[in-house]
Amino acid sequence: MSGSTQGIGFAVAEALLTERASVVVNGRTEDGVAAAVRRLEETVPGAAVSGIAADFAEPDQVLRLSETLGEVDVLVNNVGVFDVQAFQEVPDDAWQRYFDINVMSGVRLSRHVLPGMLSRGWGRVVFVSSESGVDVPADMTHYGTTKAGALALANGLAKLTRGTGVTVNSVLGGPTYSDGVARAVEDLARAQGVPADQVRSAIEAANRTSLLQRFIEPAEIANLVAYLAGTVSSATNGAALRADGGVLTTTL
Repeated sequence: MSGSTQGIGFAVAEALLTERASVVVNGRTEDGVAAAVRRLEETVPGAAVSGIAADFAEPDQVLRLSETLGEVDVLVNNVGVFDVQAFQEVPDDAWQRYFDINVMSGVRLSRHVLPGMLSRGWGRVVFVSSESGVDVPADMTHYGTTKAGALALANGLAKLTRGTGVTVNSVLGGPTYSDGVARAVEDLARAQGVPADQVRSAIEAANRTSLLQRFIEPAEIANLVAYLAGTVSSATNGAALRADGGVLTTTL
């Protein structure tokens, strides 16, 4: 699974290992991957976990990662980048980087594993997406656009699985207290000279459409991914399932 050395990706890896799956984690650096593998071995005794470092902004590194993998039964496309930035301040090269990591990572990995899944008649591809791909934030247009693209990609790939035991689905996560969000909250707290908990609470209270009225924990996203990765989700295909805490106000 891509982008799995911390945050939601790490929580998904932990959930899948708990279900006794063999998991290959990924991150940008060798040190980060090795540290994640050690943590997973500690938290899930007897875990069958290994890791491959690759930067998904670099197509040649993605190709090398793909060639290292053997048969893959479950692919979790989780890697992604995000930030808050005014639309007019995002240059073309940043748009391209977002597209390469948030969309093309899923294209390149799915292109590698899907033929084998189809030939064997079973497999799971899960895209960890975001409610921002449905309700695109004005101050994160570049991010929301790529997440909308990933949703379209997953839906199109699902149509290739007709009549097989392969499924392709997406998880629409909501505001999650991932490692990246925690760092952003801490940075903001330092800049304002207030405790991080105070900033976190203020952000949670400001999200008027959230039914949870709090950040989602990474493990709560991971639970839904683990369901889609298993055998019991066989009738769920081409879907975008919500773990958004009720942020989206639509019925579907």
